[in-house]
Amino acid sequence: MQFSFIRSGLTEKRDEAIVVACDSSGTILHESGDVSMPMYYRSTIKPLQAEACLEAGLDLPDEHLALVCASHGGYPAHLAIVRKILTDAGLDETALRCTPDWPFTAAARHLMIARGHRKPRPLFHNCSGKHAGMLAACVAAGWPTDGYLELEHPLQVRSAEIITETTGVESTPAGVDGCGAPAFRGNLVGLATAFAKISVEPRFAQVPRAMARFPALVADNVRPDGRLGLWWGGPAKVGAAGVMALGRSGIGIATKSVPGSATVAVAAVITAASQLGMLTMAMSNALEDEAAPPILGGGHRVGTLVGTET
Repeated sequence: MQFSFIRSGLTEKRDEAIVVACDSSGTILHESGDVSMPMYYRSTIKPLQAEACLEAGLDLPDEHLALVCASHGGYPAHLAIVRKILTDAGLDETALRCTPDWPFTAAARHLMIARGHRKPRPLFHNCSGKHAGMLAACVAAGWPTDGYLELEHPLQVRSAEIITETTGVESTPAGVDGCGAPAFRGNLVGLATAFAKISVEPRFAQVPRAMARFPALVADNVRPDGRLGLWWGGPAKVGAAGVMALGRSGIGIATKSVPGSATVAVAAVITAASQLGMLTMAMSNALEDEAAPPILGGGHRVGTLVGTET
């Protein structure tokens, strides 16, 4: 799928998005581009990492589980839940091994600075909910919290097994994600298949329920992926380097923006969902700016992002 950035009537640049839709058996329903290209799932795979935590004995309400699945914006509500997950496990922020960072969303970042914070913290990292969930799962299972990010740690071994089983694609050897956790590999067919499975299989019921109930905790209400999550009604997750996946009613859609644009990735999954008849008119109207993001000039709309099939 090609996306053209049209400014004042002129195509300024073009980006490609690889897109695939699958059912829970892995049957391809729609595809565009090299859908078997090796890739890292990045943060799109957090729902399956959260499932590994639940299987290890982690017991959380849906609000907290949504943060374990999140690339959160770093607002006070997000940070409070991360602290609560840690506190309930007898831990604090010092146990986190994610990279010190500022909040992901600009407004949250400015708020933290206005409140007097002068340097990045692991708590602020958009993956701190995932890390808190991993640490709490280790406590529940009686596993060591030291080294919880190492591939040989029991939690990461189980995560790799679940990801391989659910995607149908071998997930290792793993790389290292931006937060320091393992970055598991695969392809878009596997990712779409996994999201199709978790949207309907009872084994995974709590994770998609938490994501659908609290999309503003999984992302926020500002980013395009967060606004899509508000309307989607199922698991929807963005990842770094322009990866996006969502699932509902046994159908999964996954995309990879070749240049790594999250804006293009969100537009691509919305376009694919529309082509598959998975959007109501109300959803399409509400997501108009995410499906065809405006191009601004001087603070005004002077063009749009337009997608076409290749």
